Amino acid sequence: METDAPGTVLKRERVRDFVLELIESRQAGDGIPSERTLCARLGVSRPTLRAAVDELVAAGLLVREHGRGMFVAPEKITQELVSGRGTMSVPQAAGAWSSRLLEFTTVPAGARVGRRLRMSPSGRIVYVARLRLVDGTPMAVEHLHLKADLVPGLAAHELESGDLYAHLRERHGVHVHEATQTIEPTVVTRSEARLLDVPELSPALLFERLTTDATDQPVEYVHSLYRGDRYRIVSRLALDPATPPDTTTGHHPGIPPCDFTEGDPVAASTLGDVQGTPEQP
Repeated sequence: METDAPGTVLKRERVRDFVLELIESRQAGDGIPSERTLCARLGVSRPTLRAAVDELVAAGLLVREHGRGMFVAPEKITQELVSGRGTMSVPQAAGAWSSRLLEFTTVPAGARVGRRLRMSPSGRIVYVARLRLVDGTPMAVEHLHLKADLVPGLAAHELESGDLYAHLRERHGVHVHEATQTIEPTVVTRSEARLLDVPELSPALLFERLTTDATDQPVEYVHSLYRGDRYRIVSRLALDPATPPDTTTGHHPGIPPCDFTEGDPVAASTLGDVQGTPEQP
């Protein structure tokens, strides 16, 4: 399988973070600088910039208008999956999971990642790009950002096999405690399609996760792209009419608001479910 040249993934990631910083500093409908201006400012080629911009357009964060330029897209509706009393567990998904490193380096955090990890933009992070495989089949492209001072001596082999959180706990004394994760639909770019062995613009699921330790200090920020044709999320909902109603939780995903007029609480657990696809002739 063809792969990107060394440094390409990180360069594209830096361009993506810079454009995201522009988006987050503006209002919906505001324009962002032209591709030519951004290329000159970042010192990157037009294809590299366009790949990052195409990804953000596909994710619904930017709108490209022919002849006018690029604009910040309207804000997305945010929907919480679990009520305040609910709990969420994430069992291990099916299949034998492994990883292939694409990039592994230490770099400054930058403004956007630094803000998420609550550290200085000049602070050092370990940046890891890896291809996640199930039974040898590409399943996801994962970008990890770990605080460098928490994982001195982190070795590449720790990121290729085994459970990362187990390595953090047993070899680095870092005990992860809680994570906030968002999931939304998107499509794959040309470079992502090549890594995942799917057609360009195939459907995908974008995961973003911030993990904290027992003292509520950030440990890692991750964003991952999972194949939409092979991966799905199954939510198990437990309706408990014995618990006093709570009318403040609003609508629960997939459940019509009119179905539970008394405000019955809903607890949810989420299972990552790897789905097989029919054999091609």
